[in-house]
Formats: sequence, C-alpha cells, structure tokens
Amino acid sequence: MYMDRGYVDFKRLYRIHKAEAFFITRAKKGFNFKRIYSNKADKENGIKCDQTIKLTGYYVSKDYPEKLRRIKFYDKETGKLLIFLTNNFELTASQIALLYKHRWFIELFFKWIKQHLKIKSFWGENPNAVKTQIWIAISVYVIMIILRKKLKIKQSIYEMLQIFSINIFDKEPISQLFNKPDLQDVKEPLYNQLKLFDL
Repeated sequence: MYMDRGYVDFKRLYRIHKAEAFFITRAKKGFNFKRIYSNKADKENGIKCDQTIKLTGYYVSKDYPEKLRRIKFYDKETGKLLIFLTNNFELTASQIALLYKHRWFIELFFKWIKQHLKIKSFWGENPNAVKTQIWIAISVYVIMIILRKKLKIKQSIYEMLQIFSINIFDKEPISQLFNKPDLQDVKEPLYNQLKLFDL
C-alpha cells in the first residue's frame, strides 16, 4: 500500500502491519523517533540514509510500537528530497523508492478507468460484484481495440461502442456496419483523455 504524507495514521499503519501487508508512506516533518541502526546507503542511486527506527512520541509510540524503516531519498529528476517510512525490511532502499515513485501510474490507471470505461454506477456493492463489473468493462474495451486494429476501423473506441449500442440486434457483418453513411455522425465528445492504448 502506498500513501502520501496526508495519510500518515500510525494506528492504521499498525493494522496494515499486523495483517502481514507492507506499506510505504511519506514521513511528516518533525515526527519524533530514535535511530536503532543504520544500513549502508546506496548514494549512487540517491539513497541518503536507510535507518531502522522506533517512534518516540507518547501517542504514536503506542499506536505503532514496532520498528520502522526510514529512507531518505534524493530524486534527481525532480530535485526533491523525500523521506519514506515502511515496514518492509526485505526490499532494498532503492526498490522502496522506486515503488513509491510508480504509485502515480496506479493513480493514472484509475483515472483512465473513470474516463474510458463509462461505468456510471455499480450493479452490486460487494467487492466481487465491483471487480467483476470492472473486469467485464476492461474486457469489452480490449475487444474493441482488437476489432479496431484488425478491421482497420477509423472510428474511436467510444464511437464504436456508441454504434454497437444502437445496432445491438443488427445481423450485418461488423466490417460493413462501420461503413454505413448514416452512422458516420457519431462523434466522441471533445475532452482531454488519458491515452492508455494509442491504437
């Protein structure tokens, strides 16, 4: 689990730790801790320090009584100095920094899902129903991409889905369906979209 500085809740982090999962979060400024041990820092990869620590604040030490790992990382691309806290002592400090850095791609993927899969509401509320609906929507989108590429269809995925929705019971071959003159006016709304599949 990856969280930003606004989400540092040590009680919650300890629940994650007890569930045998690991987290990576940004440290808030000015939190109290004592250093127990320092690992060798991989300075070539931007690791300034890699420490094993314990929280010393009265409340936080009760909320999270176990050891934590504190990693100070300098990101050459952005010029920022970042401090991470994690309960993972297995991965290298560079791998921890890289995992945190790549969390943005996960956020972009969920943004893409909202923009492209047109899921306006969920038919079920339990986790299995939500996952099933998302996987069906992704599968339909991927089928549209394959069709578009194989049949060299000019319309966008959104336009294809619109044409299919108004011709759902049509027995005409798909390749001919997209050449009908009366269906050439279906246009995709003009707004900025993330391009996950640029086909």
